[in-house]
Amino acid sequence: MSTPTPLYAYRKYWAECFGPAPELPTSREEMDALGWDSCDVIVVTGDAYVDHPSFGMAVIGRVLEAQGFRVGIISQPDWTSAESFKALGRPNLFFGVAAGNMDSMINRYTADRKRRNDDAYTPDNEGGKRPDRAVIVYSQRVREAYRDVPLVIGSIEASLRRIAHYDYWSDKVRRSVLLDSRADLLLYGNAERAIVEVAHRLAEGQSIRDIRDLRGTAFVRKRIPEGWREIDSTSIDVVGPVEKPLNPYADTRTESCASQAGPEGEASATVQHAEPVTLLDRRDARPAVIRIPAYEQVKDDSALYAHASRILHKETNPHNARPLVQAHGDRDVWLNPPPIPLETDELDWVFELPYTRLPHSRYGAARIPAYEMIRHSVNIMRGCFGGCTFCSITEHEGRIIQNRSEDSIIREVEKIRDTSTAFTGVISDLGGPTANMWRLACKSKEIEASCRKLSCVFPGICKNLHTDQTPLIGLYRRARNVEGVKKVLIASGLRYDLAVETPEYVEELVTHHVGGYLKIAPEHTEDAPLTKMMKPGIGTYDRFKAMFEKYSKAAGKEQFLIPYFIAAHPGTRDEDMMNLALWLKRNKFRADQVQTFYPSPMATATAMYHSGKNPLKRVTRGSDTMPTVRKLSQRRLHKAFLRYHDPDNWPTLRKALKKMGRADLIGNGKVHLVPPRQPPKRHQRVPAAASRPFATQHNGLPRTPTVKKRRR
Repeated sequence: MSTPTPLYAYRKYWAECFGPAPELPTSREEMDALGWDSCDVIVVTGDAYVDHPSFGMAVIGRVLEAQGFRVGIISQPDWTSAESFKALGRPNLFFGVAAGNMDSMINRYTADRKRRNDDAYTPDNEGGKRPDRAVIVYSQRVREAYRDVPLVIGSIEASLRRIAHYDYWSDKVRRSVLLDSRADLLLYGNAERAIVEVAHRLAEGQSIRDIRDLRGTAFVRKRIPEGWREIDSTSIDVVGPVEKPLNPYADTRTESCASQAGPEGEASATVQHAEPVTLLDRRDARPAVIRIPAYEQVKDDSALYAHASRILHKETNPHNARPLVQAHGDRDVWLNPPPIPLETDELDWVFELPYTRLPHSRYGAARIPAYEMIRHSVNIMRGCFGGCTFCSITEHEGRIIQNRSEDSIIREVEKIRDTSTAFTGVISDLGGPTANMWRLACKSKEIEASCRKLSCVFPGICKNLHTDQTPLIGLYRRARNVEGVKKVLIASGLRYDLAVETPEYVEELVTHHVGGYLKIAPEHTEDAPLTKMMKPGIGTYDRFKAMFEKYSKAAGKEQFLIPYFIAAHPGTRDEDMMNLALWLKRNKFRADQVQTFYPSPMATATAMYHSGKNPLKRVTRGSDTMPTVRKLSQRRLHKAFLRYHDPDNWPTLRKALKKMGRADLIGNGKVHLVPPRQPPKRHQRVPAAASRPFATQHNGLPRTPTVKKRRR
């Protein structure tokens, strides 16, 4: 595997002479003011244009600008015609199309498929400013405007739809977004390496149709090219009853990564080599591509769908992943291996480009809620090795953590202090996809390069994982000692199973970086759903809670944990939700906001939801069918268990408890879950108490404060 060219080492394009733009232009007038006659690249996005490194269009735009290219932004265009897509004229190199920071369908619809009326990525939180399936719609309008201009699609929406995928909103398997968008190239994951290479190659006169060797890209081709050998995925991970299957994913070089049956459910053994693949390699030295079942097969066969999902997730380590190919009719969708993670100096370079850290001036005084939430936060890393099956982070950003340097992070803190007129001395977050994975990695580069485990922390923390969070303690201390900084909060999701490995980290966190409430996500209390989520048992939460309370008391602070839980996750039975509700009542939690499982494209849990199979194990046609919560009535019941204290849910819960044979939980005592009778219709909960965090309600139980939902 060749070493990629560092992002900052390319020879710059001639248009560098124009210098960086104060704001990337969004109109012809702004282009004229910069002295541009045309744009080299035009980025179309479903978000408002915010020139901040937390917004994808800003990162891609500034990265390309730093290479010498002139980049324009078409933000939230009117998609009903092609005219808005002509606003900046014809780009010299290509159009880049993105839905925005969020999948457009998740952005617009709730887990119950109800349309939202707001959009946090739009000025004044206005809903309806982007179309459903934005990547497809925008791409179609671009083709109408300029049919022969190269079209490159990206963002999390395209990334998670790169192969045939289950679509929750239509309740069917859709084909790759490449086919519906008619794009020339799809970039998935963190796309800086690929987008820079594409731009330079097109600038040199290469055709977009000849760019077929870039990591992190997908494209359509007619047939497997000469010089490649094809491996049928069902030959290395057999779908169907077989005797003593060999484990093709056991070549991890260490017992801890190769022998844990746990979530893989495969022969444990001390197998050190993946025999089927090794033997094939010995017979044929040609590069291999793995063919997963075709779209026409997976859309009608749930076992094959789960199998394809399993293979894709096994081929996500950039150091050992092989290309995948999936037929769609008479064409193949080809996926190159994932991009090589950015080195620390490259990530520093990306985050220290000349962002204004402000919304574009065209928005005036309009509020953009997503921006306001992160305007004084600092991203310190990318990626997540947790592997939670319901989450899209690892599918998009990868499992290898990409770290910024401590000096770069502190420089950004100082820039916020010196340039933001709204800064009050509080850094709202030092984090990323996960708050406390900064600088954590495998102890051995060789093991990391060969490992195919989906998680480094499930079913337990891998013995090869470096878990010392002492460097993070040093970063926190240095950040909170920056002159002018009064408080540094940690608001990103915290892996408490890692935190407890370094008690000093928990002490630093609790003593100095909690603003009264700390959000963490045990997700459930019962083993059945937790194993399908690949989350630790509730005992780990109890251990962290004890530390949290100990250090809060030592600091003389009254602070509270806000645990998140998921209703209706695959593998969850009604009894599991009942037990969770009982745990909540015993621990005096009353959740105001709860999450119902949302089947996002390409997530492992979504494959469980659609197929009823468990792709964490080898999928066979005879595999046990796992419980999935598909009916709206059952999904609402599971949500009602999480809000057992809401009188509106009591009739549903009483009916369910009787049906489950647990009428003993209906009553007015402490051991009961719901009372036997409804309060009078004129009864109203006390507004004043409801508005106060942990205020006492009519039944004496504390109430958790309202908090914003996490983005998945």
